[in-house]
Amino acid sequence: MYKINYNIALIGFGGVNRALVNIISINPEKFYREMGFNICIVAVSDIFLGSVYSPEGIDLDLLNELPVAKGAFASLRNGNAKADNEDIIKNSNADIIVEATVTDSVTGQAAISHCRWALANGKHVSTTNKGPLAFAEKELIDLALKNNVSFEYEGVVMSGTPVLRFADKLMKGSEINKFTGIMNGTANYVLGLVEQGQTFTDAITSAQQQGFAEADPSADVEGKDVMLKVIVLANRLWDANLTQDDVKCEGITSLSEVMIKEAVAEGQHWKLIGEASKKDDGSIIASVSPKKLDLLHPLSGINGVVNAITFTSGMLGDVTISGPGAGRTETAYAILSDIIAIHQHVNV
Repeated sequence: MYKINYNIALIGFGGVNRALVNIISINPEKFYREMGFNICIVAVSDIFLGSVYSPEGIDLDLLNELPVAKGAFASLRNGNAKADNEDIIKNSNADIIVEATVTDSVTGQAAISHCRWALANGKHVSTTNKGPLAFAEKELIDLALKNNVSFEYEGVVMSGTPVLRFADKLMKGSEINKFTGIMNGTANYVLGLVEQGQTFTDAITSAQQQGFAEADPSADVEGKDVMLKVIVLANRLWDANLTQDDVKCEGITSLSEVMIKEAVAEGQHWKLIGEASKKDDGSIIASVSPKKLDLLHPLSGINGVVNAITFTSGMLGDVTISGPGAGRTETAYAILSDIIAIHQHVNV
């Protein structure tokens, strides 16, 4: 049987792309038997670690063992202490660019440029970054269509939980007119700890210690992360063109510890909710805000870092999908599902 092989370049080598390498390396033959194709990592570039490019493939064991040390790629054959994102994206023999860098939440860079370079050069893209979708979605999708390549981003909204393909494929034709969701595990985790008696400060510190929150948790607790996800999902569902200016955004910082505890006493839970609805005239109304939910609400019992989205459709009513909304391995699985989608696109 002809062995299908995809050459992959990893842009960014933090927890997610490291987890992807680990998934691929555990049992390559089983991976090929189940997926129908083989993955060869030919290049990696990271602003801290440097870069390495080997057209015949990089030893995955070496990548798994690479220390987190500045310029560490220089220790590998064909390695360099400096990152070379643009050259690797444009000029390597990679078929697929996996983009998982740290990205500016205000501009969407440098991830937008990474995706743009790849698609313009006829290379498929899988990204875990919200920036390219929130700031340049139409441009990048048009560029992918023009060059007959795939632009995939399943992990952007709910990590490894396949919410985008669930809506696209399993609910296709059901006339989705609204979605309501808990899309940030950090905020949900913090609210849960405050319900149990912790202060906001202690709850955020706990989230940081558990690896759920960044050193600067503002994007999570102020609702900006959810806002970008609402934009991505609404634009995907309804071919809309929402921007940040179109989404009213309020985070959990508007709540007090007293308000949260009073809600529990009343049999309710505060949740940070992102939602959007499509009106009869085709307009989209979108928002992010904390809401007090009754116990019977399908999202009321979503706890910890779990995410969930309820889709409301004309034919099916409410359908809720829940699952992990964060995590390195979970997000790496989303990348793998993107690669499978690319494989299906190539072999139609």
